[in-house]
Amino acid sequence: MSDLPRKAVTRTAKLAALPLGFAGRATWGLGKRIGGKSAEFVARELQERTAEQLFRVLGELKGGAMKFGQALSVFESALPEEVAGPYRAALTKLQEAAPPMPVRTVHAVLAERLGEAWRELFLEFEDKPAAAASIGQVHRAVWHDGREVAVKVQYPGAGEALLSDLAQLGRFARLLGPLVPGIEVKPLITELRERVAEELDYALEARSQREHAEVFADDPDVVVPAVVHQAEQVLVTEWLEGIPLAEVIAEGAPEERDRAGQLLARFLFSGPARTGLLHADPHPGNFRLLPAAGSDDPAEWRLGVLDFGTVDRLPGGLPETIGTCLRMALAGEAEPVYALLRAEGFVKESVALDPDEVLEYLRPIIEPAGEESFVFTRGWMRTQAARIADPRSPAHQLGRQLNLPPSYLLIHRVTLSTIGVLCQLDARVRLRDELTAWLPGFAAAD
Repeated sequence: MSDLPRKAVTRTAKLAALPLGFAGRATWGLGKRIGGKSAEFVARELQERTAEQLFRVLGELKGGAMKFGQALSVFESALPEEVAGPYRAALTKLQEAAPPMPVRTVHAVLAERLGEAWRELFLEFEDKPAAAASIGQVHRAVWHDGREVAVKVQYPGAGEALLSDLAQLGRFARLLGPLVPGIEVKPLITELRERVAEELDYALEARSQREHAEVFADDPDVVVPAVVHQAEQVLVTEWLEGIPLAEVIAEGAPEERDRAGQLLARFLFSGPARTGLLHADPHPGNFRLLPAAGSDDPAEWRLGVLDFGTVDRLPGGLPETIGTCLRMALAGEAEPVYALLRAEGFVKESVALDPDEVLEYLRPIIEPAGEESFVFTRGWMRTQAARIADPRSPAHQLGRQLNLPPSYLLIHRVTLSTIGVLCQLDARVRLRDELTAWLPGFAAAD
């Protein structure tokens, strides 16, 4: 593959091909139906072809296009099964791999950022990337002190590509709707654009990773690799060997899925409480499951966490409002819940809603927190998505009148994304235990 495409006209043309290609395939499908093929057969074939194109274009372009694809991949559990099937394989590929940049480009970046004698820093360096993501790729190596390390190299022109792609995808948001039915594309793209500077700043990422690594250094459940070296466009961290979470999603045994889900929920809520930071990129490519030495028991697995390029700084942990509101909603306290939502800006002053209707809107969403343990499934996620997305449903009408304050935007997306991954895992999780231990305002329920 050639270097990361950077010319705006080239990237725009490739992205424009997504909705145009969808329209072309729809015409092709009509011809097939006229020719005698069943509507169901043609629809399935259309979805498979669309998924293939989606992966190829987003994966090749990397940048904002691939970041968008990765963000979509954690929400596939919300799609209707007849739609999700063909997309699942294509989108989940974006969680672990993408076409690599040429070796000459990697070497050029390393020489520019680490010095012409960069090879002296390593005892070994593998030219073939171990993983490729939206703005950089990772190479396995051995540091000069003998430690196995991951060398993250940022694509040249990644910043320009990120901004260009996301701006272009924003223009196409309405046309992209048929590609990902049931998901609101425009707000997702807007939020990704607001995080571009953080994504590109490896110094900030190194700082966030060091803070996590220090806090979780002796943790029995969570492992964060230490930062070894950082330079502009290059980040070197300790190598983390483990089972990719995507592999557990694809073929894990029930006990493996449950353990992975419990650890993921634990990290989501304990991270902000312990570090004042929220890891804000929870797609499966950023997690590994680490078996205990000499043991095959999934109950002894630990969760390895990678990629701290996007974090939300929460000095006091997750807002106490979330825990308090959740606790009161589970207790059926409609009036206090409504008053708190209004005070926090979730209900604007110009809007008047029925507190009981607001509580009914929330009940299905908060169901997992009210159970001793809860099985997160794609079916449950699809039911919630359909309930809120259907314009004819009362939940949809009420949801349109609620407001999401800016300070809660990233928290909201990360929580939904994590729930999406739990549903992909089909995991039984004791969510209430994690909320009681780590979410401010919730423990008072007991």
